[in-house]
Amino acid sequence: MSIHKGDIPVLTIKPPAGWQMIDFKELIAYRDLFYFLIVRNLKVMYAQTILGVGWGIIQPLMNIVIFTIIFGKVAKIPSDGVPYTLFSALAIIPWTYMSTALTQSSQSLVSNQSMLGKIYFPRLIFPLTTVLSSLGNFIISILLLVAILAYYKVAPTWDILYLPLFVLMMISVPAGAGLWLSALAIRYRDVKFALNYVIQLLMYTAPIVYSASTIPDKYRIIYSLNPIVGVIEGFRSMFLGTGMNWQYIVPGMITAVLLLISGAFYFRRMEKVFVDVV
Repeated sequence: MSIHKGDIPVLTIKPPAGWQMIDFKELIAYRDLFYFLIVRNLKVMYAQTILGVGWGIIQPLMNIVIFTIIFGKVAKIPSDGVPYTLFSALAIIPWTYMSTALTQSSQSLVSNQSMLGKIYFPRLIFPLTTVLSSLGNFIISILLLVAILAYYKVAPTWDILYLPLFVLMMISVPAGAGLWLSALAIRYRDVKFALNYVIQLLMYTAPIVYSASTIPDKYRIIYSLNPIVGVIEGFRSMFLGTGMNWQYIVPGMITAVLLLISGAFYFRRMEKVFVDVV
């Protein structure tokens, strides 16, 4: 009995074409890998260090001390009547998380390129697990913030209930930007070098050193489109109980959502070429 070539079934696998939605069912199916990579990142973060998790407090603490001396004592930058140490702490802690998570997520594909060509799994896992594992340091640094609030005898108000909202917004910023930049960095390694300068610029475009109230009214809407502004103003308003500055927060929320959605679509569109260009 002879078998003709046309009788043999052929399975052709092609990458999806065009813009693709995030396959949440697939991400859920790979939840064990998701969990494993987050745990691995947390272990690597403090591996072979003497101070261990203490670095999660030392880094923001040093920045708070330096900012207080230079901008609070020497430059005497106004802080809306809030002690400058507390004023800067409420900005530096979320900023440290966002800048660190953004830097690491942008390089997540490049640093794990050895895994990309060996086995299939949703590539979205790399930048997302990096962003989530960076929350370990943020949670530790919150203890420092609580100590500073207690020192200045600032009691929590009902505005603290907004904390999950602003943590979610804080995560969305490096997650969205990280999806964009990780997909770009796999092809253009310039991203790694350019990002160092961009991070420094972003710090001065947000109200970390100064108060957002110093921005002239005619520029306030444009200024508030920066999602980092919304996160920092949200943290300050929430912990100080001064009333929510929604005029700074809502535009940033919209930008953060658009950044996350567009980053996810761009990542999915470029995903099919990752293995070819590493």
